[in-house]
Amino acid sequence: MAEPDRDTDDEQPVASPQPRKRTGGRSARVRESVLAATLEQVAEHGIEGLTIGDVAARAGVAETTIYRRWGTRTTLIADAIAQLAEDGNPMPDTGAVRTDLRLLAEQVSQLLARPGFARLVGTAIALSSDPEVDAARRRFWDDRFERSAQIVVRAVVRGELAAVQDPREVIETMSAPLYFRLLVGDKPIDDVFITRCIDNTLAVYGGPAPA
Repeated sequence: MAEPDRDTDDEQPVASPQPRKRTGGRSARVRESVLAATLEQVAEHGIEGLTIGDVAARAGVAETTIYRRWGTRTTLIADAIAQLAEDGNPMPDTGAVRTDLRLLAEQVSQLLARPGFARLVGTAIALSSDPEVDAARRRFWDDRFERSAQIVVRAVVRGELAAVQDPREVIETMSAPLYFRLLVGDKPIDDVFITRCIDNTLAVYGGPAPA
């Protein structure tokens, strides 16, 4: 009598599952949560109110995890500031310098409006004697200026702006009043003020007149 057919899968040995390669996913999530918690703690309480224990509790990790990875409070703050630069919005590229500058100004305004951003800036300045924190602060601003300078480079190529020796100067001219108005003058940044900053900048550097 013929043997009943068997599922061929039953006749083959089941291969042991291959171990999945660790991609650093959990490590990346831990780093993200810790740095976010650090920024929130500094924003709410300043450097004087920042403790590793509070950051650990907020991030949902063990204090030993933070000490093992960052070691000190200033190292943690430095890394958080550097991460803030990486999280910046992509630079606009609309094909016209005026609309590029408007979108950039709106990004700056949103950054300045982040809860506790002024306190974070003050903390970075207060810790500027620490080489690690000061280097992180410089990387933050250099990164933003370097990327935003491409707006000026493209505008010069299109003939919308006169050639400038340092594209960063154009961005500084437009954005400086935004920082001053909010961080020093403690006044809101509205659309009228943004338009004025853009008009003044383009008038200085030979940009197109407003429509």
